[in-house]
Amino acid sequence: MRTDTPQTVRLEEYRPSDHLIDRVELDVRLDDRETRVSAVLALRPNPAGEAGAALRLDGDEIDLVALELDGAVLAPDDVTASPSGLVLHAPPSRPFVLRIETRLDPSANTKLMGLYRSGGVYCTQCEADGFRRITYFLDRPDVLSVYTTRIEADRDEAPVLLGNGNPVEAGPVPGTNRHFAVWHDPHPKPAYLFALVGGRLGRVSAPFTTMEGRTVEVAVHVEPGREARAGYALDATLRAMAWDERAFGRAYDLDVFNVVAVSDFNMGAMENKGLNIFNDKYVLASAETATDADYANIEAIIAHEYFHNWSGNRVTCRDWFQLCLKEGLTVFRDQEFSSDMRSRAVHRIAEVRTLRARQFPEDAGPLSHPVRPRQYAEINNFYTATVYEKGAEIVRMLRTLLGADTFAAGMDRYFAENDGRAATVEDFLAAFAQASGRDLAGFAQWYEHPGTPRLSVEGRYDAQARTYALTFRQSLPGAPALMIPIALGLVGPQGALDGATCDRVRDGIFVLEMASDTITFENVEAPPVPSLLRGFSAPVRLETALGDVDRLTLLAHDPDPFNRWQAAQGLALRLMTGAAEPGTREAYGRALAGFLDTEALADPAFAALILALPGEGDVANEIGEGVDPDRIHAAREDLRRHLGAALGVRLSALRAALAEPPGAGFSPDAASAGRRALRNAALDLLAAADPETGAAEAAAQIESASTMTDRLAALAVLSLIPGAAREQALDAFGARYADEPLVLDKWFALQAAIPEAGTLARIAALRTHPAFSMTNPNRVRALIGSFPLSNPTQFARPDGAGFALVADAVLALDPINPQIAAKLLTSFGSWRLLEPGRGRLAREALERIRATPTLSRDVADIAARSVAG
Repeated sequence: MRTDTPQTVRLEEYRPSDHLIDRVELDVRLDDRETRVSAVLALRPNPAGEAGAALRLDGDEIDLVALELDGAVLAPDDVTASPSGLVLHAPPSRPFVLRIETRLDPSANTKLMGLYRSGGVYCTQCEADGFRRITYFLDRPDVLSVYTTRIEADRDEAPVLLGNGNPVEAGPVPGTNRHFAVWHDPHPKPAYLFALVGGRLGRVSAPFTTMEGRTVEVAVHVEPGREARAGYALDATLRAMAWDERAFGRAYDLDVFNVVAVSDFNMGAMENKGLNIFNDKYVLASAETATDADYANIEAIIAHEYFHNWSGNRVTCRDWFQLCLKEGLTVFRDQEFSSDMRSRAVHRIAEVRTLRARQFPEDAGPLSHPVRPRQYAEINNFYTATVYEKGAEIVRMLRTLLGADTFAAGMDRYFAENDGRAATVEDFLAAFAQASGRDLAGFAQWYEHPGTPRLSVEGRYDAQARTYALTFRQSLPGAPALMIPIALGLVGPQGALDGATCDRVRDGIFVLEMASDTITFENVEAPPVPSLLRGFSAPVRLETALGDVDRLTLLAHDPDPFNRWQAAQGLALRLMTGAAEPGTREAYGRALAGFLDTEALADPAFAALILALPGEGDVANEIGEGVDPDRIHAAREDLRRHLGAALGVRLSALRAALAEPPGAGFSPDAASAGRRALRNAALDLLAAADPETGAAEAAAQIESASTMTDRLAALAVLSLIPGAAREQALDAFGARYADEPLVLDKWFALQAAIPEAGTLARIAALRTHPAFSMTNPNRVRALIGSFPLSNPTQFARPDGAGFALVADAVLALDPINPQIAAKLLTSFGSWRLLEPGRGRLAREALERIRATPTLSRDVADIAARSVAG
């Protein structure tokens, strides 16, 4: 029998806590094997709760040492305590104080939830429900408390002691080699935002003055000796603080802001109030060890966690069903920041690529759920692309519908009315309804229904009347008609048809609010090509009758960069799926050649995206069912070879024109990154057409590269070309960076992506590598987690061996770290789309996992939902 069966929690069953905790005083005495925690909780009955109700505190593997109520020891009959919870059967009907002492073993905590030890550093992770692993508590986001935390540790082991809020006091513990620090956070917060850190840490810092005149000490803490690699993270933090003031009017509210990087972390980072804890891959960077993508990710994730200070901390969520309220909103905010820091058009394309690669398949699979789920068995499994990426798209649509000024007024109202509160999606939308005077009840349906809406569009030109009619139809099973903002325009052979007008299109936007509707443009001189969903104005699947010639027109002449890129992607998809019209392959090559001749050097980052073919997962999503990964891989490789040959002269010229001059210094700025991206995209296509020459050129670039971006890109190209040169290059890279865990992660992931039958044996061998550890989430994600996504032919092998490899890893990892095991299991999310033979083998792997006794709640939940129905 399973010992940890998931229990379903439902949104409609929400009710307020029967008790509140106004103040929390923690005394944490750190020790690697026996940490003692004394928690003094100032409680009172909640007027909105049930009068006279028992006090039920959450726990998880808690070792209780002592318990007192108002200074008195409780009688055995007054309380029931177990490792998973504490019940005070008849608590006072007045305010009272509970003192709880618990004992923890941070070194044994491989789940990396609660308080644990990472590389000699004590740290915490409490979202979603990790605080209950530290002490018994009302561990729910609608219980907000003011925290004062005293941290004590051995001075040599942990000279740095950090907590939430502002530093209050610090000093030695008399008669010992220990010392202490006291931190106080004046802002009430839920337990999931609690944090502490203790360890030996290096530091870089800088002052920041807020728009309100507050001087803030901003510091980034890293492993000693790595301080030089923390400079970019510090710079990104300062830029994010200034940007949030300019763009959203949000100033920081404490005297210090600390960022800490640790090597063992389940997530990317955590927004604990005033003390953000990061996976070190999103803090540490140098030209020698980090790619341009790493720099962009550091910038975005640093900003994301800082922006949570308001959208998540000052205004938190009432319950975990409202998770999108903080995550989707904050993703939107960090996307806007990155767009302002870099190229808005290029960044928007990157956002949509992520959405389509991660969220669309999630919507189409057994793990589909609304942006605001109605129920869950394990909340850790709902930190999903739907909550984050689709949640951000809903906020973006809201801004599109209301306009930038009204949207800004709504955000100001939302922050002002909910500051210090635990809010709901209804609270969020109410602020915008009040600011705009619009009824947003129809728009709220975006939060309630799973799945990706389909939007079909048909055009009809009337030459005599010089009109062009567009008929829109939307569909999403089980959902009413949604409000869909459609950014659009008309394009002709020479560009935009600006003379065409439609009284139902305002500022380039038509809002579809019915199941079907037709709009008509006047003064249309010739048959146009509709440019639809400009900037990807809504997260829908667009279905049109556009032909390949129409797409070529959009690629050449659409003023919207996103739709130019989309036209190129659409042509490539049609070529790879066999849907293209005769002559399209050659016309596509000519169009790309013309683009490279005239525009590539003007915006290399955009040009690199135009050249990049859709991934194999994109092709599978386009096919929809009966997917054969081998056929997709063959079709994509054939198109790569064709383009490499057709564009070879131009690609070689581009590489020469974009070469870094000798002695040029490294810069992670967007323009420099764009030049490297185009140069490496050219190498990829050249090597596809001529592997022998490509291998030689890649090997030469590996040796001469002055940046990790160029070295890794060349190694990735070489990894696809079997032979001694590849193996020598891989071995040399591994040896060169043997002491750089974050670089070895890239090396692990690159090898897991090799689309060859020998890759499973390669992965098995790499699991014995000295740098690999099943207890480190980064290592697991790099070698095993990346495999299903980057290597569909070997994950979905017709013999089932790829499914078995991942299933075995899930079962091995589950007792160590259930969260990471469950995330790994989600890689089976699209198994129903596979052709029947592979689909049967995938299901068998899932059923094997599901039948395993004593699964964690995390893995049991994903396994059950994956095979349900």
